[in-house]
Amino acid sequence: MKVADCMSRDICVLSLDNSLQSAAQLMAEMDSGFLPVADKDELIGIVTDRDIAIRGVGMGLAPSAGVEEVMSDEVRYCFADDEVEKVLHTMGTLQVRRLPVLDRDKRLVGVVSLSDLATNGAAPAAGAALGDIAQPSEHHSQRL
Repeated sequence: MKVADCMSRDICVLSLDNSLQSAAQLMAEMDSGFLPVADKDELIGIVTDRDIAIRGVGMGLAPSAGVEEVMSDEVRYCFADDEVEKVLHTMGTLQVRRLPVLDRDKRLVGVVSLSDLATNGAAPAAGAALGDIAQPSEHHSQRL
């Protein structure tokens, strides 16, 4: 199965014009803790609710600060035509629950989550990936 068969295509995207407050409000409206940041259709970053809390509020940034202050600009992604098993392995290795999905021209076309993959026929592999994601890691340390 390909990622395109189970990814979410209806996604909201932040721009560098968005503030931390507007990003948090959009996350609340969407009930999502993850938003891609794009310049036109080029993916340039990711903002999570954790980024806003730890890198934003925790570091004393104002709600009006721009998302570029907290976004991760070293973006990990997958392609829409990647095999689900490969993406699950990548997610486990990177210890992430979501990945932006790009087409081969590197334009953002969706987001795939561990839940998307688990509910579309890849439950055993998704369970293994979740086990890897749940392992302690200095990469995701909350130490400042």
